[in-house]
Amino acid sequence: MTWLLMPAAFLLDLLLGDPQWFPHPVRLVGKLASGAEALFRGMRFLPLRLAGILTAVTVIVTTVAVLQLLVWQAARLHPLAGVAVSVLLLYFAIAPRDLAAHAAAVRDALLAGDLELARRRVAMMVGRDTASLDDEGVARAAVESVAENTSDGVIAPLFYGILFGPVGAWLYKASNTLDSMFGYRNERYREFGWASARFDDLLNWLPARLTVLAVAGAAFILRLDPAATFRSVTEGATRHESPNAGYPESAFAGALGVTLGGERSYGGVTKTVPTLGIREGAMEAATISRAMRLMYATTTLFLAAGVIILIFIHYITISTIL
Repeated sequence: MTWLLMPAAFLLDLLLGDPQWFPHPVRLVGKLASGAEALFRGMRFLPLRLAGILTAVTVIVTTVAVLQLLVWQAARLHPLAGVAVSVLLLYFAIAPRDLAAHAAAVRDALLAGDLELARRRVAMMVGRDTASLDDEGVARAAVESVAENTSDGVIAPLFYGILFGPVGAWLYKASNTLDSMFGYRNERYREFGWASARFDDLLNWLPARLTVLAVAGAAFILRLDPAATFRSVTEGATRHESPNAGYPESAFAGALGVTLGGERSYGGVTKTVPTLGIREGAMEAATISRAMRLMYATTTLFLAAGVIILIFIHYITISTIL
């Protein structure tokens, strides 16, 4: 059944996006995480790392248990209710249209010549300082965000949703939310956020690398450069400080014929990160559009491949039993 649920959820996202009027389930996960943090930090006898581990376990187990119970209860009412709840949960776990909308807003501001607006809009996509970015810097930040979020915002939840249904997708989303809240290397979270960051790295390890294959396939379909995709990943992915983010970013850089990374600022502190990519292509509003098309092609191709594999496995299993 999952091979039908996931495409339905993907299509629903393409049609509706992320409705701002509806309370997104990830906000509830965030509130749960904040409550768990306050609870376990309040236990002064616990070492910070252990408190962080207990927080992560509590949030993930609670999320999975509650959503599994919700799916079961809906299915008990009526099979179609179970299907509807499953599709909605999968729909809320992915966000390709929302990602594209944020990128398009930055692109449109650049095309209108409003650099200040473009800086404010790209600040909603990245964690770096954006006040001093020029047009090229804004476009690069937007493309990097599209590349990284193609993997951890779309491909990874698709991957776990295809394998394990809505509960699998939300196990991943809970982990990713924990990492976004606690996975910082600062004084407050270096120890407390250790478990959240490591578990998110573990869950993203395979999807990040599968994203490279999907980007190369999408590059071929879009008549970009699949060979440069692999070369860029081979030469640059492991230079990234993240064990996973370098793979989709390098893949996008190679396929689009641009370079990502370089100098950036966080909280007024300048930092230089490794340059990814093998060509110094133009970085402008049009590059953001190309990155958006590559994101859509990559995620659609990945979903199609996953569904085909599921159907094949189902067919082989049935044939073996018969």
